Amino acid sequence: MKQTTKNILGVAAIVVLSAGVAGVTTYKMQNKEKSATFSELFQQNPNNLRLAAYNATDAQPVDLTQAAESSVHAVVHIRAKQLSKTQTVQSMPDIFDFFFGDGRGQQRQIQTQPRVGFGSGVIISKDGYIVTNNHVVEGADEITVKLNDDRELKGRIIGTDPSTDLALIKIEGDDFPTVPVGNSDELKVGEWVLAVGNPFNLNSTVTAGIVSAKARAIGATASNGQAANIQSFIQTDAAINQGNSGGALVNARGELVGINAMLYSPTGAYSGYGFAIPTSIMTKVVADLKQFGTVQRALLGITGTTLGTDLQMDERLAEEMKKKADELGVKEGVLIAEVVEGGSAAGVLKSDDVIVGIDGKKVHKFTDLQEVLAKHRPGDKVKVKVIRDKKEKEFVLTLKNSQGNTKVVKDAGMELLGAAFKPVSSELKRQLNLGYGLEVTGVSNGKMADAGIRKGFIILKANNVQMKSVEDMEQVLKAAAQSPEQVLFITGMFPSGKRASYAVDLSQE
Repeated sequence: MKQTTKNILGVAAIVVLSAGVAGVTTYKMQNKEKSATFSELFQQNPNNLRLAAYNATDAQPVDLTQAAESSVHAVVHIRAKQLSKTQTVQSMPDIFDFFFGDGRGQQRQIQTQPRVGFGSGVIISKDGYIVTNNHVVEGADEITVKLNDDRELKGRIIGTDPSTDLALIKIEGDDFPTVPVGNSDELKVGEWVLAVGNPFNLNSTVTAGIVSAKARAIGATASNGQAANIQSFIQTDAAINQGNSGGALVNARGELVGINAMLYSPTGAYSGYGFAIPTSIMTKVVADLKQFGTVQRALLGITGTTLGTDLQMDERLAEEMKKKADELGVKEGVLIAEVVEGGSAAGVLKSDDVIVGIDGKKVHKFTDLQEVLAKHRPGDKVKVKVIRDKKEKEFVLTLKNSQGNTKVVKDAGMELLGAAFKPVSSELKRQLNLGYGLEVTGVSNGKMADAGIRKGFIILKANNVQMKSVEDMEQVLKAAAQSPEQVLFITGMFPSGKRASYAVDLSQE
């Protein structure tokens, strides 16, 4: 049984999506003598007639004009600009570097070109909070927001969450147009939706389609409860192109049900499906970013995989999966491979348990589980239904964060360290025979001072990552603050040549 489970978990579930032509089909029934009109058919057989793109009550086409009118003014155009920067580039060493140099190759300074990206955003509050995708504003030094009435305002980032590809930005002002937030859980496959955004820099573009699928994962699904990105998208055939990212997906009532995030297309332009982040996830992420600056993510503390046959699975593994399902007495759900020590499920759930429900919602696949967990914070209690030994059992679990507790995780900005840094100068590199390093230019009250690090110390590595820029320190700090250990292990040297190591405690009470 154990070997079978390992074989199943060794398969990466790659989702292959087929492009298709979506449209409204009008049906006409004929006999040899005459053809019947739509009205006649409806009167003859109103109960059995299946209508496409018609309101079943009055047999009229679905009117999406009100939904478009109520949402288009709340969707904005976002311009994210990265300024020119100076970067140090290390070339590969050649034979002369080995014999006449330090063997590290040559370093040179280059000036990067400014970069400008475009996307969309949705105003969700009258005081100017805007939701967009993280990839729209990631790395931006300047953000400009253009409203539907052509006003342009400066935006600032409140918080970002790469795991869900969401970001919250703010513009100053009041009484901005907004779109009401709906409940994406109530969406049904086949329901009409509108995609509102700014593709190709064309403001206020509205396209229509239907919900093609829910809780869709894209590409290989990482089935690790601690590291997996949240993938539970609404799939739609409404036309989405470059620039639509961060725009609104609204239902026929004009309610926001998703944030358009990506396009599946072999050409890079619309020819397939679009994917949106559901508001059931968005509302919780936005609330966390606004209140804490970072997302309070609850984890179940398991590794596992979807139990069922995948379209890309070879016959041998498909047969093993089927045998496993028969052995466990369940056809679908999330098969637990391992329970993480100290996690939410530790001491309660077991390997080979199959999760079939959580919080009253059925779990068919791993993305169903992710979507429910994404709505919760550490400290929340959830009811988990599992099949164990072919019997159904229900347990109540208290959710924990990645650090194994229920404390609030605060945004670990550089101010937490209480120090200032700059890349080591070329002259100091020559003196100390260094290829890289980050010099501590000042220390105030903070975690660095508590650890004993002084001004002038040169950081070579932090948590085994080479420190070549301040951005390197920011990235390592953020990852370390989210880890269970919450420690930054720093190694380096003083200008005198003396080497030293420090452990910086990042825990925040």
